[in-house]
Amino acid sequence: MTEIDAKIVAQLRSQTGAPIKDCKSALVESKGDLKLAVDVLRKRGIKAAEGLSDRAASEGLVFSYIHHNGKIGVLAEVCCETDFVAKNAEFLDFGKKLVQHIAASLTLRYLDRAAVEPAVLEKEKEIAFEQTKASMPGKPQQVIDKAVEGRVAKFFAEACLLDQPWVHDGAFTVEQVLKQLAGKMGENMRIRRFARFDMRQA
Repeated sequence: MTEIDAKIVAQLRSQTGAPIKDCKSALVESKGDLKLAVDVLRKRGIKAAEGLSDRAASEGLVFSYIHHNGKIGVLAEVCCETDFVAKNAEFLDFGKKLVQHIAASLTLRYLDRAAVEPAVLEKEKEIAFEQTKASMPGKPQQVIDKAVEGRVAKFFAEACLLDQPWVHDGAFTVEQVLKQLAGKMGENMRIRRFARFDMRQA
């Protein structure tokens, strides 16, 4: 078993806020690698959040952001289960970073994949198929289908908020970061809606 220095455990706890027991086990799993241990804790948080998704999230806050030039504004409603968590510093930090993320995204159009109109999705699939067929002549159908899936996934990552790489840490999507927080807090959380205003695109 890997011997874990107490100072590294303390450092991981300070960095993530996770309980000491969880920090120790994550460091053992990562063989003492601090960066990998952070990822272990994040993935555990995502997994823990899976079991919370059916619970009602009727509390929360509306977060806002106005860019320094006054040309971009964002509102986003983030829900949780209790008012106690809505006042938690990490929940507040997530909301603040979320509206900054939305402000920075020029391609954002939808909250999630379910919000994409069927006609729009069909058009994107058609475009992806034509582009793939033109760039991969003679390839087997299964190879083309796989490439089309990749192009459509890229569309979702650009257009859907929950699929976008988190602008503050591109290793995780917005949805994964939200689930990490939900797992850590032990409450269901969701982004209910958002609005982005950009005078440059009016």
